[in-house]
Amino acid sequence: MLKDRSLKVVLSWTAVFLWLVLIFCLSAQPANQSDGLSKKVTKVIIENAGKIVPIADETSTTTNLVARFNHMVRKYAHFTVYLILGILVMNGFRVSGSIGFRGSVLSLVFCIAYAISDEVHQLFVAGRGGQVMDVLIDSAGASVGILMYLMLSRIKKKVITSN
Repeated sequence: MLKDRSLKVVLSWTAVFLWLVLIFCLSAQPANQSDGLSKKVTKVIIENAGKIVPIADETSTTTNLVARFNHMVRKYAHFTVYLILGILVMNGFRVSGSIGFRGSVLSLVFCIAYAISDEVHQLFVAGRGGQVMDVLIDSAGASVGILMYLMLSRIKKKVITSN
């Protein structure tokens, strides 16, 4: 039983560590490389959304739409990446034995501290800069991830106890 729990702890924190590395690598991209990547993602989103709902008129080109929506996609990416981080960190603390309010606070503090360090890191990357707004968006994403984790844990607990 102890080996099983230890393995869960190691795997949970390994997932957190790998996600932190992904965030670090994305933040280490120079501005032109980061912008190019996000424009590619924005273009894919626009093209696929356009298959479901027409979003362009005769005067709008994909290039115009990418230019218009790229900033929004970048901010949603911040939110989503930290939402996932919130879930992973919350799981890491839960598996490690920090549950309830304490685990939630530790998870949020961890995610906010990493968001701040990520923006400081970007101050040293060519063409990038640290943005307070990005820390706020990241923190909101982490908060939602933590809340989702708590809600899903409660639902799972109710399902298990009702059976």
